[in-house]
Amino acid sequence: MIIDIHGHYTTEPQALHQFRDKQLAGLADPMRRPLTTDLGITDEMLLKSVEPQLAFQKERGSDLTIFSPRAAGMAHHVGTEAVGMQWARMSNDLIHRICTLLPDNFAAVGQLPQHPGAPPKNCIPELERIVNELGFVGVNLNPDPSGGYWTDPPLTDRQWYPLYEKLCELDVPAMIHVTSSCNPCFHHTGAHYINGDTTAFMQLIQGDLFKDFPTLKFVIPHGGGAVPFHWGRYRGLAQEMKKPLLSEHLLNNVFFDTCVYHYPGIELMAKVIPVDNILFASEMLGAVKGIDPETGHHYDDTKRYIDQLTTLDEGSRYKVFEGNARRVYPRLDAQLAKRGRPGRTGH
Repeated sequence: MIIDIHGHYTTEPQALHQFRDKQLAGLADPMRRPLTTDLGITDEMLLKSVEPQLAFQKERGSDLTIFSPRAAGMAHHVGTEAVGMQWARMSNDLIHRICTLLPDNFAAVGQLPQHPGAPPKNCIPELERIVNELGFVGVNLNPDPSGGYWTDPPLTDRQWYPLYEKLCELDVPAMIHVTSSCNPCFHHTGAHYINGDTTAFMQLIQGDLFKDFPTLKFVIPHGGGAVPFHWGRYRGLAQEMKKPLLSEHLLNNVFFDTCVYHYPGIELMAKVIPVDNILFASEMLGAVKGIDPETGHHYDDTKRYIDQLTTLDEGSRYKVFEGNARRVYPRLDAQLAKRGRPGRTGH
């Protein structure tokens, strides 16, 4: 089974965008505030909207995509905390509907109603709702709710602890994923996303978070940003800080996806990062949608790059494509087992 752990709903019906426009316009003029949260989006419209994802799944040979709201659309820095809570709930409800309609194709990951300066514990009610009531298997966690200005404390700060306690209690991982950037210095997908991945990893090196939360699991997307390419730098910095080896300090809790859009990058990642910490992902219909003129294939067809790796044996390929995802997302594993898709043992 091929599990793609990183997909966003980037083909939403226009009605959702129209609601969002009215919602934000209502901040300045209450008369423009939408009068209802009923979007008028039918199940047929939802099924039609994800046809591109379904076509790519079939074409590229993947089976299931872990699906979350559009990352740039989270926009935690926009509006008020109350507006963000409403927006997160609506976005998560659409994901839930899609995953209910197409359970063999999609599993749900949620958006948290984060807001700059607001305590992360304020997200707990929505986290409990989507996991306990809607069956979500994980969440996206924004390390920079300010949208490019990094005004909140680092991920190791104790203000995050109530949220981490709940993540551990519910046994769901968090993907570290920033949203759109309001800082013109940082292009959102080309700079801010990669900055967020790299910054989060360095914050985790500096702290001792996993001593307090030994079962907490983070996925750092986009291949870990700059991390694999500068692995020696991070090993050396950890050593200077008198931290344990990275394999002990972080790698029981931190995992990386394969949203790297060229073969040499995937090859390097497979050489540097232990196979137990690599999860297949493409961010399909996300950051880069074009076709690479050097290969004639889509940049985000990342399975093609992994298939070319000669260093992975059959057991390692199982881990990357399925086993690690089922281990990091235990609620997904339980859902698949319930549907008659048990994982392998011994890997």
